[in-house]
Amino acid sequence: MQATPDLNRPRPADDHPLRNVPIEVTISVGRARPLVRDLLALGENAVLPLDRRINDPVELWIGDRLIGRGELQEMENGEPGQLAVRLTEVVALPGDMVRP
Repeated sequence: MQATPDLNRPRPADDHPLRNVPIEVTISVGRARPLVRDLLALGENAVLPLDRRINDPVELWIGDRLIGRGELQEMENGEPGQLAVRLTEVVALPGDMVRP
């Protein structure tokens, strides 16, 4: 006789079926709020000021949910100039977003 799985029993985190599904994380470095006329006048080499400073933290988003903050840095052992983010704050753990 085959045992019936207990669907109410919590699974270990490393056994979750969504564990290997890729997810897109968006890194936000700032926002710009130009007038439409100013946006239409932009051309090559134009500079669009952002609402953040160079040393301000960046935000990490999954969809419309803020999950953390961090600092931009160059990727160690990566291609020259390749960007990476060093996490400085976790707002919501991805496991908190998945309900069994």
